[in-house]
Amino acid sequence: MLVVDSKPKAKILVVDDEPNICKILETRLKMVGYEVATAADGLAGLKTFGEENPDLVILDLMLPQLDGYGVCEKLRNRTSIPILMLSGIDEVSQKIACLQLGADDYMVKPFSPKELIARIGCLLRRRAGKIQAKGKEIQANTLLVAGDLRIDSNRRKVYRGDEQIRLTELELSLLEVLVENAGKAIDRIEILRHIWGYTPERLSETRVVDVHVSRLRCKIEIDPDNPELILTCRGTGYMFQRLNG
Repeated sequence: MLVVDSKPKAKILVVDDEPNICKILETRLKMVGYEVATAADGLAGLKTFGEENPDLVILDLMLPQLDGYGVCEKLRNRTSIPILMLSGIDEVSQKIACLQLGADDYMVKPFSPKELIARIGCLLRRRAGKIQAKGKEIQANTLLVAGDLRIDSNRRKVYRGDEQIRLTELELSLLEVLVENAGKAIDRIEILRHIWGYTPERLSETRVVDVHVSRLRCKIEIDPDNPELILTCRGTGYMFQRLNG
């Protein structure tokens, strides 16, 4: 008896101008059950994104026509789906620049295909979990108040007064972790494990947390340079405070 899996597979768009990288990624990703679309330059990547509507984008940094920085910025203005950047350059400043544009994660070439697939799985599971949560019937009032900030954790919306603050899925997840542990210092490595799903091999890899905390502060703090909600715990990580109810 033939059993058909009716559950739709996640679709991944790979944008990379190196044919061998595209082929390797396409083969590996299809082997673990993903649908795959590819593009060989930045402009083609944007066009393919509009045609294929993928669930996640793997984006090379050095692309012809339009580089990964430009593609990432344009995609982030259109969508909140996960973006995983690839680059042959292992420089902290470059990683920070990509993350500040809205990339969710960053990997250096050459990379372990197993690690890449693990990170993809974590990004997709987090996104799927949030989408599922949005579709559930609200069972209780989970409105949290921090100063003039209101956080509706069921609907996953954040407001200052009557104005909604637009956060990406990753920023919402980060805020959720901080709020759930309000008053407690959370280590950067713990945050990385919880949200990104892996343990860093080098301390410099925890900078991904710092960059996303900085982006989050810019959106929810009155004065991001003098934060009152998300505090830095020197030598440890971060702590959310002023939770009123």
